[in-house]
Amino acid sequence: MAHRIVNFGEVLLRLTPPGYLKLSQTNSFSATFGGSETNCAVSLAHMGLNSEFVTRFPKNDIAEACLMELRSHGIKTDNIVYGGERLGLYYYENPAAQRVSKVVYDRANSSFATLTPEMIDWRKIFAGATWFHWSGIGPGLSQGIADTTLQAVEIAKEMGLTVSCDLNYRKNLWQYGKCAQDVMRPLLDKCDVLFGTGSEYKVVFGVEPVPYKVKSAHEAIDLAAHQRFFEGVQAAAPHCKKAFMALRNTLDANHHILTGLLYADGKLTAARTYAIEHVVDCVGVGDAFAAGIIYGLINYPGDDATALEYSVAAATLKNTIYGDFNLVTADEVKALMKSDGSEGISR
Repeated sequence: MAHRIVNFGEVLLRLTPPGYLKLSQTNSFSATFGGSETNCAVSLAHMGLNSEFVTRFPKNDIAEACLMELRSHGIKTDNIVYGGERLGLYYYENPAAQRVSKVVYDRANSSFATLTPEMIDWRKIFAGATWFHWSGIGPGLSQGIADTTLQAVEIAKEMGLTVSCDLNYRKNLWQYGKCAQDVMRPLLDKCDVLFGTGSEYKVVFGVEPVPYKVKSAHEAIDLAAHQRFFEGVQAAAPHCKKAFMALRNTLDANHHILTGLLYADGKLTAARTYAIEHVVDCVGVGDAFAAGIIYGLINYPGDDATALEYSVAAATLKNTIYGDFNLVTADEVKALMKSDGSEGISR
């Protein structure tokens, strides 16, 4: 059966100062499009899957440029709805050495943030679809998005779709009087697959994460402690079939250690660990991880360990690509999975 994945979220205009200038220094910006759910949709399309994006756009030239960008990546956009006044945007300051990256959001009252349930016909959208992916960013923007997401999740489950969520907790977005745990828990009760960092799982489920402070790719992970962590997550989310977590330690702006874990059927599985010593752009790494999991679970049925390896390899490659989008193919990801890191030029 051909899989069709429906992704739901907001597309943002990203404005980045050139090089390593701080936001307070620059008088020019590089403009690209991105956003967590968008990044996942683009990754899936580049990996060869049938990927669709559902959002709400204003009727203006910036939105039209964004629509053309999505279509250029092979994403289906037929069910995007229109209304509201503006596209959300964010400013991103590149990290350098020990200076961390910085994000400033400007997305209040965007077309997406003012979306309400009656604006989208989920039954029409989900006809023939097999997978629905959303993230915790949307429900953090407004009650309207939270209600729309709940409606989508309920209809997706009713129609037999697999439902996945990237927890994606952004504390600066929760400004409408609700806390993430109260809003997210009813939504997550209907999810089959979860992704997140340890701190994000803690916010939603109250389970204390295990620190990940390795200095090299050869250091061992405390699997016993992570096993207990995921047992706590499972107890709080009994309907979840599989829970994934990306582990990343940032040694400095250019040097990251990355791996991932999977918990399913009471068993914890760890992936290969990568040392990334020249990070080009770390925005969207978690989204690449989520997309890799979706691809892996679809293409390696019954082999969760390989699905996990695929996702970590995909996330590793994202660190080498400028912008939000992970513009790699499935073959490139599989080549990294098979490699020992010593390859030269691809001829």
